[in-house]
Amino acid sequence: MLYTKGHAALVLKQPQVSTTTVIRWLTSYLSPYQMRVVGAVVALLIAAGAWLLLGQGVRFAVDSGFMANNPETLNTAVVGVLAICLLASVATYCRFYLMTWLGERVSADIRQHVFAHLLTLAPDFYSTTRTGEVISRFTSDTTVLQTVIGMSLSMAIRSVITFTGALVLMAITSPLLTLCVLLAVPAVLLPIRLLAPQVRHYARLSQDKVADIGANVDQSLHEIRTVQAYTAESFESRAFSSRVEAAMNTAKRRIHYRSLLIGTIMALSLSAIIVIAWIGARQVFEGTMSMGELSAFLFYAVMAGGSVATISEVIGEVQRGVGASERLIQLLNSHSDIKEGTHVLPARKSSPPSLSFEHIHFAYADSPALFHDLSFTIAPGETVALVGPSGAGKSTLFHLLMRFYHPQRGQILIDGTSIAECTLASLRQQIAIVTQEPVVFATTVLENIRYGTPLASEDDVRRAAKAAFAHEFIDQLPDRYSTELGERGVRLSGGQRQRIAIARAILADRPVLLLDEATSALDAASERRVQEALDKLMHGRTTIVIAHRLATVQHADRIIVMQEGAITGTGKHDELLKHDALYREYAELQLLS
Repeated sequence: MLYTKGHAALVLKQPQVSTTTVIRWLTSYLSPYQMRVVGAVVALLIAAGAWLLLGQGVRFAVDSGFMANNPETLNTAVVGVLAICLLASVATYCRFYLMTWLGERVSADIRQHVFAHLLTLAPDFYSTTRTGEVISRFTSDTTVLQTVIGMSLSMAIRSVITFTGALVLMAITSPLLTLCVLLAVPAVLLPIRLLAPQVRHYARLSQDKVADIGANVDQSLHEIRTVQAYTAESFESRAFSSRVEAAMNTAKRRIHYRSLLIGTIMALSLSAIIVIAWIGARQVFEGTMSMGELSAFLFYAVMAGGSVATISEVIGEVQRGVGASERLIQLLNSHSDIKEGTHVLPARKSSPPSLSFEHIHFAYADSPALFHDLSFTIAPGETVALVGPSGAGKSTLFHLLMRFYHPQRGQILIDGTSIAECTLASLRQQIAIVTQEPVVFATTVLENIRYGTPLASEDDVRRAAKAAFAHEFIDQLPDRYSTELGERGVRLSGGQRQRIAIARAILADRPVLLLDEATSALDAASERRVQEALDKLMHGRTTIVIAHRLATVQHADRIIVMQEGAITGTGKHDELLKHDALYREYAELQLLS
């Protein structure tokens, strides 16, 4: 799988996390539910103890009942064995329920923690990391952990306890045969030592390949119109098939090592039990061991062998869980370069703020510098239009003001306070933004407009929609303001999505307004009406407009002409037409066409 350079490389190419670190990390999520963990452990101990006690019931039934030809004793032994089975079954239910609940709960907590962390990462992270990769870690990796904690972990603990208890009872029953078992243990542990690391390696690699598939699906379906418009379905299908086969090839290696581990341990365990049974049978013939003792010993030996086999099988799942945990921990260890300030800007002010860009030097990662010592100031309540060709740095100024990125040198001030000193929340709550590509979420019209203003009433939403000239088309939708708009607002036209975004900004009512080609997707009639709404919205606010259209530029208090990250001219529309050649050429090409 190919990873992009930059921030993502830092995340995806971190060194492996140790198993001890993973255990401590998972324990931190289990600690709030200590009583349930204790209950699960107690139930597990009772169930394991009951199954071990069953062997003594077998010995008693054989020696005192069957071999002694005593039916009453045999009946009593059978009743005791049934009671032990019932106790073990109830304890198993409690253990299974509690461990499964813990698996679901921890998985849910991890998802909430990871998602909350993802929301704090700067846009730079998502510009260099594939969304499908992040989604895979967020969903499939937590599902693996859910299985490991809910089932595999309890099976492993139960098997260890059962093996230890069976070994102790075997030693009490026959020290000689137990010594034979202990001699066979190293041979059984050797495959675990040799093959388990391979299982873990390919489990983690398999998760990466599955993440690659998710990223490919996310990209292809997100841009399905482009795929179909260019008849690239067969190309995308072949690319997807190659990724699926790559994941399958990796999975085959993981399955191979896991199957080899299970098969080898089972072969060694069963061989050891057969040899030990043969030795025990000879002791019965010699009279040094009773038939009941041999039956009990073989019962414990089978339990011990089954426990080892279970452990070997569970090791594969546990190693998958460790690999999934590594990926999640690495994601949680990625941090935004944007440092949180401490100064809290007031939410509501009587007058709009001033904005100052002072000696800004900025370059995107692995790119040449865009701004060299860029400086300009916007007065409180002033409307400034930024014009210039693509790549001049207009949108980047928005990103810097919102602190999606930070300049390498220089500072941006809001009312004389450096935005680097402000908390991100209080800074961004000063700013409403309408972008060239309006964002519409897969929810209702109502929730889309009051996104960012969740306490707004329905009447407030309607007023904002009317001010943005969106109410007319919303009123024609099947469920009006309760209409679901679909993925990325697929049920709306470009102009309708734009008006939804403008209504959202109007409702937010923030002192700084950023408009990035806010009317670009509107027809002439709608643009005129929305421009009137924007004029009202801009009144009493400090506004920065990225504009190509003459109507927007003419309403600005000041126009800043930019080219290649530098300011080449400043003034009003008529002044620049007369005295600025670049602006005049740009106006003829972009504004007057």
